[in-house]
Amino acid sequence: MLSFEHESLTQRVVFSSGGAAARVRAEVERLGASRVMVIAAAAEAELAQAVTADLSVVLRWDEVVMHVPVEVAERARTAAAAHRADLLLSVGGGSTTGLAKAIALTSGLPILAVPTTYAGSEATSVWGLTEQARKTTGFDARVLPRSVVYDATLTVSLPVPMSVASGLNALAHCVDAMWGPRVDPIDRALAGEGIRALAAGLPAVVADPVGLPGREQALYGTYLSAVAFSSAGSGLHHKICHVLGGRYDLPHAQTHAVVLPHVLAFNAPAAPEAEQRIAAAFGADSAIEGLQRLRRDVDAPQALRDYGVKETEMDDAVQAVLDVVPDRNPRPVTAGDLQRLLSAAWRGADPRLTSNEEENRR
Repeated sequence: MLSFEHESLTQRVVFSSGGAAARVRAEVERLGASRVMVIAAAAEAELAQAVTADLSVVLRWDEVVMHVPVEVAERARTAAAAHRADLLLSVGGGSTTGLAKAIALTSGLPILAVPTTYAGSEATSVWGLTEQARKTTGFDARVLPRSVVYDATLTVSLPVPMSVASGLNALAHCVDAMWGPRVDPIDRALAGEGIRALAAGLPAVVADPVGLPGREQALYGTYLSAVAFSSAGSGLHHKICHVLGGRYDLPHAQTHAVVLPHVLAFNAPAAPEAEQRIAAAFGADSAIEGLQRLRRDVDAPQALRDYGVKETEMDDAVQAVLDVVPDRNPRPVTAGDLQRLLSAAWRGADPRLTSNEEENRR
C-alpha cells in the first residue's frame, strides 16, 4: 500500500530571464521591507549593485567565506542588528545564501535570495556552520528564504568549469534525495525531473556558455533538486562532503562533483527502485552509466587530490564520516567501505571498477 507523509515548504519563486532588478524590487515591496542588508561577495559586488540599485539599502556586506565559519556569521549578525536591517537580500552562490541563513537562524529576519550559481541553498531549510574544522548542519524553517528570484542572465558570467561543478552539486541533491532519511514518492518525482533538466542543461551550458536555454534548464533543475533534498533529508553523499569540506576547507561544488559517482556506485545496487528512476532520468541503461556519460560530456572534476588534500587525510576522515552515516542508508556502511570509497574519490578512479572490485570481495 502507498503510504507517506510529505510537507511542502512555503516559498515564493519568481523565475524569468532578464529584468532581475525590477523583480527584486517588487519582492522587497511585497515583503514590506525598508531597511535592506545586501549580502554579496566582493566578486559579485557589481552584479549585486545593479540588481539592488533602487532599493533602500542600509548595509552592503561582502565578507562571504566558504562553509560559513562561525566567526564570520557572528560579525554579520552583529552588523545586521546594528543597522536594524529588516530584510536580508543575498546575491550570489551557496556561501552567500548560507551566510544569510546564519543571520536568519538567530534573528528571524526574512531572506530574499537571488542565486547566481546552481548551489540550490536558496530553496532549502538547511543551514550550515563551520567551527574548528567541523561543519555542523541542521534544518530550521527560519532559514528558508521567503522569496527567490531566478534569472538565468545572472549566471552567464559564471565560468563554464564552475557552472559544471555547481550543476553537479545540484545533481547530487537529486541523487541523495532518492534515498534520504525522510524520502517519499513526491521527493523522488521532483528529483527525477531535476536530474533530467540538469542532464539536458549542463551540456548546453558547455556548448553555448552565453546562451540562456541551457542555463534556464540548469536553474530549473537546481530548484527541483533543492526542494527534493530539503524534504528527503541529507543522505550519505552530503554527509561525506560536509565532513571533507569542514575538515579540509575543500571547494564545495567540486567536492560534490567528485564524490557523487562513488556514492552512487556504492548505494545503487541496494536501491533498485531509486537506481531505475535515476537511470530513466538520464535516459541510460543504468544510473552510474548515465552519470558517467554526463560527467564525460561536461568534463567534470575528477579527483579530490586535485584540490590540495592529501591521501592520508582520507583515512583520517573515515571515522568522522562513519559517525554521521544516515541510519536509513540503502546499505550498511563500514569503515572499510568508506576507506575504499574515499580513496577512489581521491585518486579519481572509475567508480564502476571500484564497485565491481568491492562486490567481488563480498
